Amino acid sequence: MDFFSHIKSVIGIILGLSITHLLKGAAKQIQHPGRNKPYWVHNLWAFYMFLLLLHFWWWEFNLHDIKQWLFVEYFFVILYIVIYYSVCALIYPEDLKDYKDYEDYFYSRKKWIFGILGFSYLMDLIDTFIKGQAYYSHYSIEYPIRNISHFILCLVAMRVNNKVFHSILVLVFLVYEFSYILRLF
Repeated sequence: MDFFSHIKSVIGIILGLSITHLLKGAAKQIQHPGRNKPYWVHNLWAFYMFLLLLHFWWWEFNLHDIKQWLFVEYFFVILYIVIYYSVCALIYPEDLKDYKDYEDYFYSRKKWIFGILGFSYLMDLIDTFIKGQAYYSHYSIEYPIRNISHFILCLVAMRVNNKVFHSILVLVFLVYEFSYILRLF
């Protein structure tokens, strides 16, 4: 088995767990709507994470271009996908018994959610550098601007409690991500 097949397997396992966690959380809202009152902003962030995971999985195909792997690179890529899993685990907790509903939960945990999500955009920049200068240069100036602006917006989201802000932010992130994916692929 070559290194890429091994790495692809590990990435696939963690990505699969991340998607499973999101799907399981969404299903709990349907199964127990009285106990797990949905909040549309929270659900859109869950959908955004689902979209981001699919985008990540597609993007990571380019790891096959790396011919020689060091443990540091392998560790980094695995840590990167664990960051995504962490956001998914925070978006849908095991239970809501300490919270009134998903809205209450979302705003009480937004610092963690957006802190880790923001960190993922910095990790993405490093991940792209790992694939080589030619790969990084393939993307326009939009790529670093995207990641830095998303990182900054996540820092702002950690501190802002305004529900209108969070409603607009999730819509902007979703529309932009769909646009970005369609233009890239």
